[in-house]
Amino acid sequence: MREFTLVAPCHFGTGAVLKREIYDMGYDVTAVTDGRVAFAGDAEAVVRANFSLRTAERVLLLVGNVHAETFDELFEGIKALPWEDYLPRNARFWVTKASSVRSKLFSGSDIQRIAKKAMVERMKMTYSIEQFPEDGDDYPVRIFFRDDVAEVAIDTSGDSLHKRGYRALHGEAPISETLAASVIGLTPWRPGRILVDPFCGSGTFPIEAAMIACHIAPGINRSFTAQKWTHLIPKALWDEIRDELKSEINIPSPDEVDIQGYDADPQVLKAARANAQAAGVDSIIHFQHREVKDLSHHGSYGFVITNPPYGERLEERSALPALYGQIADGMKRLDTWSFYIISGWDGTEGAIGRKSNKRRKLYNGMIRTDLFMYPGPKPPRRK
Repeated sequence: MREFTLVAPCHFGTGAVLKREIYDMGYDVTAVTDGRVAFAGDAEAVVRANFSLRTAERVLLLVGNVHAETFDELFEGIKALPWEDYLPRNARFWVTKASSVRSKLFSGSDIQRIAKKAMVERMKMTYSIEQFPEDGDDYPVRIFFRDDVAEVAIDTSGDSLHKRGYRALHGEAPISETLAASVIGLTPWRPGRILVDPFCGSGTFPIEAAMIACHIAPGINRSFTAQKWTHLIPKALWDEIRDELKSEINIPSPDEVDIQGYDADPQVLKAARANAQAAGVDSIIHFQHREVKDLSHHGSYGFVITNPPYGERLEERSALPALYGQIADGMKRLDTWSFYIISGWDGTEGAIGRKSNKRRKLYNGMIRTDLFMYPGPKPPRRK
């Protein structure tokens, strides 16, 4: 099969988790920058990555890199790329997004306009026609400039990969599915260990953990833009790999896993239960109407992984010290447990009363947050 360079964008600060995922799938990582992991793969890799990557935002097929400090250089560089290797003559193609970091060209709309003109010129040369019907399949292009070098790629995913298809209902400030999976991947939690989210909202942390425990590929129930690119990826490959991944699903019995979600809002819990059912993991998650002050568990060496409120509204901020103090009380009761708290409130450590062992900067959407890590003692080895 033809080899491609594929690029998987991810949340800033989570590249190490995505890199591990790609290695575990059997592909060679060729480059890692903050927020992007590149790897080599064929058509099968495009399919498997879209179905199976939990922490990537999308899977991009790299057409080429262009050094440009002027729009003339950008035009000539884009025009020189082999678009005919990817786009049929009736392709519907456009630059869906252009972004820029530390580069002389920074206007996204101008980059989009110039790139589209250059692509058309290349296609004219290849197909010897002046007008393109663009009535075929979609080929959305993304351009990412860093230090005056543009990464030019075609988006194989379409909708972002965080759209698993199970979360029709969500709470007021949900964490994305890909970020939740990344946070879980930054902890030592594994299926078989206890996991509790005392601010579960629409259930994203428990559901993502349960999907890992059940070996459910996150993209198995959705579609992708590249499914229609039959000249690059045979249609049968999508069906074959989807069936293979479905055959690997293994729902454990409820006594084999302990994944729980609490929330003080009973209406939000209804949404969480509906989302868990849509994801096919409702049988192994226990949702409870419970406040964080009642955080307790009979087991030892469990994990609390959670995204508590952090006062985006001014009127909520006065309640944060008491709320985080209740988390601290739970930490004292569950003294063998590990706590991983993602928060954008700068008073987090002060209210909890201790410095985290480690902090990792993350972005929840456009909100700058930190993952505060309080690992507990390791459980004794089984004889």
